Amino acid sequence: MFPERFANLPAYAFPRLRALLDAHVPGGDVVHMTIGEPRHAFPPWITEIIARNAEGFGKYPVNEGMPALLEAATDWIARRYGVTLDPGSRVMALNGTREGLYNAMMALCPETKNGQAPLVLVPNPFYQVYMVAALSVGATPVFLNATETTGHLPDFDAVPADVLDRTGVVYLCSPSNPQGAVASRAYWAHLIGLAERHDFRIFADECYSEIYRETPPVGVMQVAEEMGADPERIVAFHSLSKRSNLPGLRSGFVAAGPKSIAALRQLRNYAGSPLPMPLQHAAAAVWADEDHVVENRRLYAEKYAVADEILGGVPGYLSPEAGFFLWLPVADGEAAALRLWQETGVRVLPGAYLGQPVEGVNPGAGYIRVAMVAPKDEMARGLTALRDCLYR
Repeated sequence: MFPERFANLPAYAFPRLRALLDAHVPGGDVVHMTIGEPRHAFPPWITEIIARNAEGFGKYPVNEGMPALLEAATDWIARRYGVTLDPGSRVMALNGTREGLYNAMMALCPETKNGQAPLVLVPNPFYQVYMVAALSVGATPVFLNATETTGHLPDFDAVPADVLDRTGVVYLCSPSNPQGAVASRAYWAHLIGLAERHDFRIFADECYSEIYRETPPVGVMQVAEEMGADPERIVAFHSLSKRSNLPGLRSGFVAAGPKSIAALRQLRNYAGSPLPMPLQHAAAAVWADEDHVVENRRLYAEKYAVADEILGGVPGYLSPEAGFFLWLPVADGEAAALRLWQETGVRVLPGAYLGQPVEGVNPGAGYIRVAMVAPKDEMARGLTALRDCLYR
């Protein structure tokens, strides 16, 4: 009665975390540092825009995004990356980028590659939708360990040529979740060159692109344009969730070549869930404003400094280049998370819940992921308790 394609999926990270922790009493005031849900204030004028356009809830939304929203997205791409795109053919609005990261596989992954089922290369650890999207289209996910040895990004030079020849799609998150590593211009150029040579697409998850220390992370689309690469090779995903502290708005966009966008729009005609029109109006205004993004980065800069001060003496501590996660080494991630909860009330995520075993070893097993989303003082209290519990 039920399909087998998802029969072997592990439990999702947060139900697993609840099963691990919730039967135990927290050892202090609870500090939530698990989920990447921003808690900084979003722009206050958002609610006014939604209210002004509330009659739009009585209409079906524009499927691909209203023209003003698509123009706001391409204007932002031009300001941020120096790349000019036609809003009518190169972008589509998303109801959150998870929708796009999943449905892009449906629309764009080939059914076969060189006569065999396609492979999908996935960084390990990773955002779990990548794996499930690959399985949904009958592709085989291949997990590429992204460890300290590889700079916390996959080493594509270590992938055999015959694997690359079977590859239909490569997922890459930069800045990476959970490690906060940033793909350099040279790294992107090398991957794009491989895509051209071995005929695959790159799905670039750039949702953390606006949370960084000093230097804006280079974007895949600007590197592709500099190289003169085929625009159909690149599918880039962006979101307001992290940039603008609006995870509940469920607004993002995908940018790609015109044939790719046409395929994505066609799938959405049948299976999509477009953003309600009042929220599209709000999203267009948010993409057009940078002042709140600058302030958001300032707040995270303060948190980076707090984390460096509290954890700087921890062996193996790596201060992230970007994003808002700490990827902290421990002997055993599950044991550390449980101990921390029982002794301090601080709630973190075992790193193994974000990875898959490769040759019997899960690269996340010796880590915990800590989200720096709580207010600064609360975060400092949580990090201090974490340090004293696990590293002293």
